[in-house]
Amino acid sequence: MDDEYDVIVLGTGLKECILSGLLSVDGLKVLHMDRNDYYGGESTSLNLVQLWKRFKGDAKPPENLGSSKDYNVDMVPKFMMANGALVRVLIHTSVTKYLNFKAVDGSFVYNNGKVYKVPATDVEALKSTLMGLFEKRRARKLFIYVQDYDENDPRSHEGLDLNKVTTREVFAKYGLDDNTVDFIGHALALHTNDGYLDQPAIETVKRMKLYAESLARFQGGSPYIYPLYGLGELPQGFARLSAVYGGTYMLSKSECKVEFDKNGKSYGVTSEGETAKCKKVVCDPSYLPDKVKKVGRVARAICILSHPITNTNNSDSVQIILPQKQLGRNSDMYVFCCSSSHSIAPKGKYIAFVSTEAETNNPEVELKLGMDLLGPVDVTFFDMYDRYEPTNNSEADNCFISTSYDATTHFESTVQDVLSLYQKITGKELDLSVDLSAASATAEE
Repeated sequence: MDDEYDVIVLGTGLKECILSGLLSVDGLKVLHMDRNDYYGGESTSLNLVQLWKRFKGDAKPPENLGSSKDYNVDMVPKFMMANGALVRVLIHTSVTKYLNFKAVDGSFVYNNGKVYKVPATDVEALKSTLMGLFEKRRARKLFIYVQDYDENDPRSHEGLDLNKVTTREVFAKYGLDDNTVDFIGHALALHTNDGYLDQPAIETVKRMKLYAESLARFQGGSPYIYPLYGLGELPQGFARLSAVYGGTYMLSKSECKVEFDKNGKSYGVTSEGETAKCKKVVCDPSYLPDKVKKVGRVARAICILSHPITNTNNSDSVQIILPQKQLGRNSDMYVFCCSSSHSIAPKGKYIAFVSTEAETNNPEVELKLGMDLLGPVDVTFFDMYDRYEPTNNSEADNCFISTSYDATTHFESTVQDVLSLYQKITGKELDLSVDLSAASATAEE
């Protein structure tokens, strides 16, 4: 191992790989290590045999599920907003040249026991069966306001200062009922709780605009895209990128012990008797357990189906968001489904995830409402994992620790953590003004 690096990154999870790539592109000397012999960490991608081994021990998967190598099951599956921050990061680092994206077929929301397509524009609002006639007109007016809103053009503000007026007040101005507020806040603006209602409306309006612009980008049924062969391609893409810029990747590095001086500042990492020195350490929570705290748990079900999810227009790939109020819970539930159309399962098989922030110790019961939407299931694996957040002062110890992955099935919260860490590490904001056409996605054949 070389003597001195600017940054040592521990763990090859998605967040760590993105940061490693960004820092390499910035010209920093980066050493990237992982105690595992595979890329991805908690966000790795498994074939069928690996999936079986992880959840069922030594038993072999039944032959009727098809070939193991045709499965690429992401352990933390998340769709990307077509015009979102992650796609901008991928373009900024040119990792897009290592990946092929495909549009996701459908974006749905659960409301009063049924599943509906999420309407995102004035035209879709009028067509939607989610709302009655008068509510459609009210929602349409809001959508037109959001589409026309330009932060730099006061004429488009209609007398509202969105930096001061709350989202609740804007929704009240348009007379929206609770159901409409629910789907706009959770399935369109992708807020994970209702705290946004009493925050300035500018953030929600920006999120609604992002959704509508992403939806228009590929003329598909959703604003989301997903890489062919799944997210497992991402860490490897960033490993290639890092190598191009002189970064070094090392897998199967046992222990990876972060070393601290007498003032509590990290100065290097020791593995297999050798110490590599560095100015800063970036890692996931598992490498510095004394500097993180448990903040929650995620309950999830991983399912293999032989059909598309019912009531989703036979979509080969789909996200369904179940807002917390609809379920009488404190947190939303998410359904992710993908198939051979994105080369993550054999033809005729579908991979579905149902996930939520756990509120009990019984995932089977807790996830039932989401599971009920799937229809008949071939195999189900139930799982729970703890979520951690850093408690350290990174200025004091030079350690930059990512948060654990949440229950959402989209990247919007994950990428905010990456951008925040990047700013702390470098002292500057990442410039995400890029040519979005550099990431193209094929629609359904």
